[in-house]
Amino acid sequence: MLMPFALPPLPQTDSITHPKTIMAIDNADKEERLKAALWYSVGQTIDAHTDINATAHFIGSLSEMLYAQIENVSHDLETFAKHAGRTTINTTDVLLLARRNEGLEEVLKQEAKAVKGHDSAR
Repeated sequence: MLMPFALPPLPQTDSITHPKTIMAIDNADKEERLKAALWYSVGQTIDAHTDINATAHFIGSLSEMLYAQIENVSHDLETFAKHAGRTTINTTDVLLLARRNEGLEEVLKQEAKAVKGHDSAR
């Protein structure tokens, strides 16, 4: 499979005197690797669960949409935790995020109870 994501060009600066440049490159590299892994996973999932022959363009578009959704969800979860005065996201934040999808909220509540019951049994 051809990867539709290219690594960003390296800036022409002295990285010793510009430590933020190194961090920006590292973050960009991590983001591109995450996108590539997501692209691969989406392609594998389509192959495993459907009888369609998805094009690289379709997989890339679906991956970009999914990545944008992941960014939105992670930002919302971080915001909920910060609003509550916490630095760690917990179950309450996830349930708050799912509040407008009753079916999903119910599934998440059941799963949270199961995990809590499993943890207390230890």
